[in-house]
Amino acid sequence: MACQALNKHICLLNMEKRNYKKTRRAEQQDQTRERIVKATVALHEELGPAKTSIKAVAEKAGVQRLTVYRHFPDEVSLFQACTSHWLGLNPPPSFSDWDEITQEDERSYTVLLAFYHYYRRTETMWDGAYRDVEDIEALQIPMGKFEEYIDQVRDDLLACWKVTGKRKRQLSTTLRHCLRFTTWRSLKSDNLKDSQIAELVMSWINNQQTS
Repeated sequence: MACQALNKHICLLNMEKRNYKKTRRAEQQDQTRERIVKATVALHEELGPAKTSIKAVAEKAGVQRLTVYRHFPDEVSLFQACTSHWLGLNPPPSFSDWDEITQEDERSYTVLLAFYHYYRRTETMWDGAYRDVEDIEALQIPMGKFEEYIDQVRDDLLACWKVTGKRKRQLSTTLRHCLRFTTWRSLKSDNLKDSQIAELVMSWINNQQTS
């Protein structure tokens, strides 16, 4: 009986050791994956996606190239992980930021200003992404999702204005155009503040409604 008890105890210890090794190995893999993602995000912001090579990612993360491929076998999986990580740190303006504003012009101004502040804080990353999106197929997926979000925000604002026909079509085009990063970037190049850009856009919108 004593021998059986001892054997059982030894077996339990061995199981605990194996489980510990498995847990420790999983933790190390997670840490390695996180280093790769962070390295990729940093290089995308510094160099742009098109100029970020797997070799550079591996060097910055302190791993071998094969390790990068082991965690991310293709560009799509790597870009998805990087996008998720970066957006977690830099979330775009949320509907909850303006849900309680019912006046159409105030709501529109609030949304525009929120996006312009956001673009200014994250300009470097968006600049590289929009510059390289046509050349990198894997980048088109997350960028497409952001464009879809812009359309959702546009539709939300459009519903508040309660316009129809030609005016609705014109307003829809104006809102979508003015919510985009590239529009903000072109307007801010004239040394305009975000509030001035938002005011300028609102003047366009209001002129459309009265013309």
